[in-house]
Amino acid sequence: MLAGEYGEVLERNFRLLVRLGDIYGADRMIPVGSVQVAGVSYKSIGDPGLEFLEDLADKGARVRVPTTLNPPGMDLEDWKQLGFPEDFAEKQLRIIAAFRKMGVMMTATCTPYLVGNLPRFREHLAWSESSAVSFANSVIGARTNREGGPSALASALCGVTPNYGLHLNENRQPTIVVDVKVELRHEADFGALGYHVGKTIEKGVPYFKGIKHADVDQLKALGAAMAASGAIALYHVEGITPEADLVNVEGLEKLEVDEGELRGAYEKLNTGEEPDIAILGCPHASLREIAKLAEKLEGKRLRKPLWICTARATKRAAEGMGLVDAIERAGGKVVADTCAVVAPIERMGFKCTAVNSGKAASYLPGFCKQAVVFRSIDEILGMMA
Repeated sequence: MLAGEYGEVLERNFRLLVRLGDIYGADRMIPVGSVQVAGVSYKSIGDPGLEFLEDLADKGARVRVPTTLNPPGMDLEDWKQLGFPEDFAEKQLRIIAAFRKMGVMMTATCTPYLVGNLPRFREHLAWSESSAVSFANSVIGARTNREGGPSALASALCGVTPNYGLHLNENRQPTIVVDVKVELRHEADFGALGYHVGKTIEKGVPYFKGIKHADVDQLKALGAAMAASGAIALYHVEGITPEADLVNVEGLEKLEVDEGELRGAYEKLNTGEEPDIAILGCPHASLREIAKLAEKLEGKRLRKPLWICTARATKRAAEGMGLVDAIERAGGKVVADTCAVVAPIERMGFKCTAVNSGKAASYLPGFCKQAVVFRSIDEILGMMA
């Protein structure tokens, strides 16, 4: 590939991976089991990104390994009904067409592990979505660095990634112990904890003690918030995550988190008071989260818009269970493909958004010019009904 025997596109992309390996001191290239490509929303990549992708697709670029797609900036089927701008939609659909032409799976989700791209323990990956990277490394025990959009796409086309960073055992060891002295009640608390830890330590590998129970959705919320407020791509939770029993925590610095720190995180993330809309599902909601919301909405009528963002495949499963109808009867919407962070919600008239996600609360002020109301789902529903 590097010698140009497979054409200009692969030579150029392999050269990018070689440069990356040189920078980080990689000893070799390693095959990857799958790739998660970011840089999908027109809001994020604009015209230069669109032209780059169309040029690659037109030159015959094709992925060599299973490659899933991050969320675009709109619901790809119901964008008109939801009020997404037409000029935005036209460019967004061209981006999707370019990825489709390259053989990328049209998953359009930040939770590929929920819709068929489920790695095995210790499998090497090249994933680029920050919350998916955290989940793959921490909850599954697969191995991936937090790739940029171009390097992930290069790995998809070439089938390999440089062997450095979190692919290596020595870099997966904890660097700090986080002693959690407060009870975590719901996803928002896990998000607040993640926000605080990410802001405080910024990078490294935290090892959590004191978390008595955490389901998959709560771990998803914890990792997503740490990846948004810091640059944390791997964490361990004592007695819960798969590598927690395989690492050494002797002699590490400790960080204690009590009720005061958790409350402080809520105060920092809350920048608004009266939400125009509530947007849940960042990272994308699981089927279990949709079912819980449908149950909470039973018999209620919302007076303000509520979106729950999820993968198209998850929405279809929810439709089959009658959950989407239940949410729509209350006045909510199950929005597929996109999420608040990469959608042009500021162009759609929204100025203050309610979320239960530490990741969304971190990103929305900068990415979408939103004031944020950060609360638990029950508190949000009380504000919207």
